[in-house]
Amino acid sequence: MSTLSTHVLDSTYGVPAVGMRVTVSDADGTDLATTTTDVDGRVRFDLDLDLGLYLIGFETGVWFAEHERDTFFPAVALTFEVDTSDDHFHVALLLSPYSYTTYRGS
Repeated sequence: MSTLSTHVLDSTYGVPAVGMRVTVSDADGTDLATTTTDVDGRVRFDLDLDLGLYLIGFETGVWFAEHERDTFFPAVALTFEVDTSDDHFHVALLLSPYSYTTYRGS
């Protein structure tokens, strides 16, 4: 079993994306957990993930609208695979209104 965390940074201003709604789903599309990022833009999900594919979804459009900013990406959905090699997966998102990038952190 593996655990999961994320970190969302607003790369335009160089600050954490506080209060963004994030959902984790399994390969069948069943929502496993939904929460919002903390004051550091982080979430550590209280989940034990089995082997397989998962999706982590970020409600970027709502978040930008709450900050009175436009965005081209109303949502970001990242699919990742849990394998046997690690106990923890960290999926980070660097976000701006018209681009984003992601990486597997530690």
